[in-house]
Amino acid sequence: MADKIPGADKKVLAGVLGILIGGLGVHRFILGDTTGGLIRIGITVVTCGAGSLIGLIEGIIYLTKSDEEFVQTYVVEKKAWF
Repeated sequence: MADKIPGADKKVLAGVLGILIGGLGVHRFILGDTTGGLIRIGITVVTCGAGSLIGLIEGIIYLTKSDEEFVQTYVVEKKAWF
């Protein structure tokens, strides 16, 4: 059985939350990006909900990346947008 990659356990949770409630920025809070989460909430409020599309797109992107790529991009490098 292969060893799990540290941080890969957040991929599915962040992806699903991004798709379902991305406008609340919960997926960014899961990844430890409090500022990004608050910005997502602000964008959603200012755009009357249309900004939640950002969370939807991010959630899909998270789920389509390999575990290694997800961890490198969003856990190690802490990429904030897409």
